[in-house]
Amino acid sequence: MDRITCHELPELFQGAADIFGEKKEELCEMDARMGDGDLGLTMQKGFGALPQLIRDNEAEGDIGKTLMKAGMKMAALVPSTMGTLMSSGIMEGGKAIGKKGEMGPKELADFLAGFARGIAHRGKCQLGDRTILDAVDAGARKARQALTEGADMGAMLRRAVEGAKEGVKATEDMLPKYGKAAVFSAKARGVPDQGAVAGQYFLEGLGRYFLGNLN
Repeated sequence: MDRITCHELPELFQGAADIFGEKKEELCEMDARMGDGDLGLTMQKGFGALPQLIRDNEAEGDIGKTLMKAGMKMAALVPSTMGTLMSSGIMEGGKAIGKKGEMGPKELADFLAGFARGIAHRGKCQLGDRTILDAVDAGARKARQALTEGADMGAMLRRAVEGAKEGVKATEDMLPKYGKAAVFSAKARGVPDQGAVAGQYFLEGLGRYFLGNLN
């Protein structure tokens, strides 16, 4: 299978819902050392609801509009900083796909690039700022490279996860600039950014649709 219809979108995002349910406590513990300690709850609540939000807001034959509408509803459900970033990524990813009835390899690459772009725009962050962007942007670029090499969607997501892991690793040498994490910047050296880890898990979750558990 290398095409996803609008009707099948909830199944694609169900993997993200599942993985954030599994990783909720881990992400909360990571976040408690550097932030508010609610990252896992935010990701689980937002992405746990997303498959149904997609069903409830399906625009027949229009994946882009469907994702944009679902992302808006997700933003209202999880109005925290990370929830806003994630929903902005979903909306910008949908905008990048546009009015398409199916998602294929090119549309997937466009979505991932749009997802990263939405986070950068909404969060006013750049690569190297030690944020989720360092993981999802690296993943999106790896997916785009895989697309140019003729990879199918599953292989693209596997490569995206590899890129995200590299991005997570790179954050260990960065100092945080935003939020409460900046106050505890001395603790950050040698520790991966919790938001970047969440970005990696998001891509792993999408990959489950094609590849099962990537771990």
